[in-house]
Amino acid sequence: MAEIKQFGLDIEIDEATAQGNYSNLAIISHSTSEFILDFAAVMPGVQKAKVKSRIILTPEHAKRLLLSLQDNITRYESNVGKIVIPQKQQSGGYNKIGEA
Repeated sequence: MAEIKQFGLDIEIDEATAQGNYSNLAIISHSTSEFILDFAAVMPGVQKAKVKSRIILTPEHAKRLLLSLQDNITRYESNVGKIVIPQKQQSGGYNKIGEA
């Protein structure tokens, strides 16, 4: 079990969680009181994708996540270079998170 000190909080993360899950598909839905983010991995030739992780956020926290991602992407691109999102591929699929 590792501990991370961030924003004055001690955050614990066990080894299995620290390994993470690969995702190339994010499905986002919402109601009036929450945003639901489902993360899955779509593999070539496989017609079914299993959701590996589901995160449920309040609308306020979803907005905070959006702003934090925007800030981190801006910093990433200033250090590493622009992230290019490929256009729709010939096969009819997309090569980006959130759309299939």
